[in-house]
Amino acid sequence: MAAPRTLAAARRAAAAAPRGWRGAGGGAGGGTGPGRSRLYEHVREGLSARPQLEVSALSERELERRRGPLRGGDLREIVQTWSRLGEVRATIARLEAEKGRVAQSVRALMAAHDKETAEALPVYAALRARGRQVRLQLQALLAEEAALDERFYLKALQLPNRTHPEAPVGDESQARVLEVVGEKPAFDFKPKGHLELGEGLDIIRQRRLSHISGHRSYYLCGAGTLLQHALVRFAMDKLLSKGFLPMTVPDLLRGAVFEGCGMQPNATPSPVYNIDPSRFEDLCLAGTSEVGIAGYFMDHAVRLEDLPIRVVCSSTCYRTETDTGREPWGLYRVHQFTKVEMFGVTAAESGDESEALLAEFLALQKEIFSELGLHYRVLDMPTQELGLPAYRKFDIEAWMPGRGKYGEISSTSNCTDYQSRRLNIMYSDGAGQLRHAHTVNGTACAVSRMLIALLECNQLPDGRVRVPPALQPFVGQAVLTPPTAPLLRYIGPNQPRGGREVP
Repeated sequence: MAAPRTLAAARRAAAAAPRGWRGAGGGAGGGTGPGRSRLYEHVREGLSARPQLEVSALSERELERRRGPLRGGDLREIVQTWSRLGEVRATIARLEAEKGRVAQSVRALMAAHDKETAEALPVYAALRARGRQVRLQLQALLAEEAALDERFYLKALQLPNRTHPEAPVGDESQARVLEVVGEKPAFDFKPKGHLELGEGLDIIRQRRLSHISGHRSYYLCGAGTLLQHALVRFAMDKLLSKGFLPMTVPDLLRGAVFEGCGMQPNATPSPVYNIDPSRFEDLCLAGTSEVGIAGYFMDHAVRLEDLPIRVVCSSTCYRTETDTGREPWGLYRVHQFTKVEMFGVTAAESGDESEALLAEFLALQKEIFSELGLHYRVLDMPTQELGLPAYRKFDIEAWMPGRGKYGEISSTSNCTDYQSRRLNIMYSDGAGQLRHAHTVNGTACAVSRMLIALLECNQLPDGRVRVPPALQPFVGQAVLTPPTAPLLRYIGPNQPRGGREVP
């Protein structure tokens, strides 16, 4: 399963894929479930180069530890399928060569004799019979090849990345605390939660929205909106000063790009919003700009001397939050939020380049959170928390006094060549030789969760909230103060019983 080594070879590989194939589970944009791969459909329709998957580097033990959709026995099946596929393709190549020789012999015979004489010769009849036999064999083998190819990719595309040897084994309870930064804020009063604070300041609204925008939605207004813009500006300015390339990406993307990033738009239930396929074929709302940035590099090569490439993007993120029983109120689990994302593309000459960029992204996250005065801890995430694409992942959790516990505010992952092998993200040297790049991603600022930590950690006894000095130039004030009266008073039909006034 070697990757194409030149740009021309990559183009030929893409062009070789037959068009019009819709795959198991229905047409592109319709159907879900394990029998369908949008990325495989994308390839078979000739829209992208064939994924160059690396199966030999994985072990059954790694699959068991990751607890993903596949187990050790699936890996054995994948390897067996690939082995048989290789045998079939070798036989096809041999028969295609023989078919060519038979055709050449027939042409030579016809050139040496007139048509009637040639067709009367026994050798002519033998050649024609062998030609028919070869064509029938090829017909059967090509059908088997197509079935094996589909079986291989539908399984292999669900394989996870390799796992860093230092990653803890197990579920989230096994996360290893690497560092604790700052001190927990001390209060001589009972701290409020961010929603109570936000409502008191009239900057967050989450009540009476089910008939407007559904559950897990919210409004920011006034200083809440200013805080959101301040956080985005602060993070963007920080990363632009470090040489990051700013980018704006689509919010709507093909399911194939999600799958190439290691996400599962066809899962049941799906963490991804799928747009109605009867109207818009195979489009999903992005839960992170990582998908859009990866799509920007899909089927493209960059020069070695231009690496690493560091990209920053601020975007709206959409999450289904299918586990709706957890934290139904507040900003911790919401369907839509703003996030500033870091994404990097590195070379793989030594194999250490992506690890170095992962460390750089983590250092930048710590710099941002420390300058905002947060108390946080850095976690080395265990195998069952890596998802499919991550080789290693670090999470940062900030202390949230209103919740009485730490809450995740960022993660950063080294995906090595997992995404690049699926999305055909390459880099080339001066001779035009292509190699798979490595990709790294990280959260610079997830606004909704940052608002939780900032409001809860900077609250005062009277409901006011201090603005961190780093954000004051953007917000225009040092302290947020509750209004003398709320902007709105509810006059709708669902008034509470007892006559109590509702703001």
